[in-house]
Amino acid sequence: MEKLTSPGVTRAVLTRYGIRARKKYGQNFLTDGRIVRGIVEAAGITKEDCVLEIGPGIGTMTQVLSEAAGTVVCVEIDETLRPVLSQTLEDCDNVEILWQDILKTDLKELSDRFNNGMPLKVVANLPYYVTTPILLRLLEDKGRFESITVMVQKEVAERICAGPGSKEYGALSLAVQYYSSPQVVLKVPPACFMPRPAVESAVLHLQAYEEPPVDADEEFMFALIRASFNQRRKTLANGLSHGFRCRDRVLTRGEAEAALQALGLPPDIRGEKLSLEQFAALSRELERE
Repeated sequence: MEKLTSPGVTRAVLTRYGIRARKKYGQNFLTDGRIVRGIVEAAGITKEDCVLEIGPGIGTMTQVLSEAAGTVVCVEIDETLRPVLSQTLEDCDNVEILWQDILKTDLKELSDRFNNGMPLKVVANLPYYVTTPILLRLLEDKGRFESITVMVQKEVAERICAGPGSKEYGALSLAVQYYSSPQVVLKVPPACFMPRPAVESAVLHLQAYEEPPVDADEEFMFALIRASFNQRRKTLANGLSHGFRCRDRVLTRGEAEAALQALGLPPDIRGEKLSLEQFAALSRELERE
């Protein structure tokens, strides 16, 4: 089968099988071979690796992954792509396709079955409408994945990598940075896709931590974080007194202000100013009370 990393070949394959990008699944087919190879290179794929590809589409990146990896396991929700993938991947003997929703996939069973329970590497051109749920599901399954290299909307990449004090910084930034070290490795213009999306894209590489970078009760800390960003204009103390709930625990404004004072932070500080380390310290302080 010819390589799919060009607009002409991609268009011919789509026409041959009557395939159209389906808005239902957020499909935009990547056609730039330079970008595809850049993603696989950024993921650090070797013949020792078992790779999980989410949403192979018509197999553009799958072909390149097949050449680089030991095993490629694809999870694809759109079964109308069966005939095209059977042809585009006919020479890829190390590729297995699972026709299912990644959000409903048993990730432990997948790891056990294809990689003897060892961590996988994830590579994906994610549907933008479901990027966050997929990323958090993968990251929260600790130890299952060594790294995640994904195409996402540029604005989402900026939020994930943002630091304290910036307008992009929020609960998503803290969640991803708790589980991994994120880095933008490529910026991708709309012209690299068919059809062209209305937004710019970026490739993120998330290197998963073996252990979290901070010491805190995870459930308690993330309850603090969610309450802190639910109403960004409120001070942190106000946000926690109105929105914090965890294991039947609630907080008063006085409790929140006392904990902030113990950490040397002003009582009127907003959550967007606190780093992950400071949220962890605040969590430990409030749990002691």
